[in-house]
Amino acid sequence: MGPVWVWRLVAGGAELRVRAQPGASGDAIEGVGEDAAGQRFLKVRVRAIAEKGKANAAIEQVLAKALGVPKSAVSVEKGETQRIKTVRISADASIAAALERLSGEA
Repeated sequence: MGPVWVWRLVAGGAELRVRAQPGASGDAIEGVGEDAAGQRFLKVRVRAIAEKGKANAAIEQVLAKALGVPKSAVSVEKGETQRIKTVRISADASIAAALERLSGEA
């Protein structure tokens, strides 16, 4: 079984697991979901299509805005071509409060 965390602090910032829904009617963060294997993730809808990294860029932008960090601080690290992605947030440990709020784990 894989990890069950939605987010975790790592050296230099945090990692966040997201499930992407490209081609949606609007950009939104829809809370935490869980797959059949028990993996938890933050559901993120974006208008951008899954073509040439457009959806990944949109996910980075939506998360940066929601977390109050620069867009350059957010990057898709794993799963670039998959629905479940690991996103890296470059920030200090205070990012934990924003991640708790975003994931409803406060």
